[in-house]
Amino acid sequence: MAASYSSITQRERNPQPFFPNSATHADQCRFVCIYPAYINSKKTRAQGRRVGKAKAIDNPTVNEIRDILENAGLTIVTEPNRLYCREESREPQQRGRVRVQLKNADNTLIKDQFKTKDDVLFYLVEMIPKLKTRTGNQQQQQQQSQQGGGKGKKR
Repeated sequence: MAASYSSITQRERNPQPFFPNSATHADQCRFVCIYPAYINSKKTRAQGRRVGKAKAIDNPTVNEIRDILENAGLTIVTEPNRLYCREESREPQQRGRVRVQLKNADNTLIKDQFKTKDDVLFYLVEMIPKLKTRTGNQQQQQQQSQQGGGKGKKR
């Protein structure tokens, strides 16, 4: 006869809480995780995009996210080898995540501008296109399209 587990609750089986009482907002386990897929315009909502398609960015990288958030004055931890669970591609360009500290140990906000994860995502969407690496690529693409860089028909 099979043993009945209905009398034992999850808490009794695993008494250790996910966030121990000693973990403060300054501990890395309490930082907010941001994956590039959250703001990637080439992803669908089912694939993990969390901002609107009109606001999203083409193929953001962990390095771009890191640069923007460091410049904003937030405490971050970059984890380059982490893979988003919904990511189908295991390419090195698609890997990585950034952990961001939003609150101090005493539960006060580090920056009033960033109250939630969504505030950070919308800030990233606004600032990444302004990076020099992004603006240089856009100018080159515009020049190529003006010159008629595509192959034409042979006559």
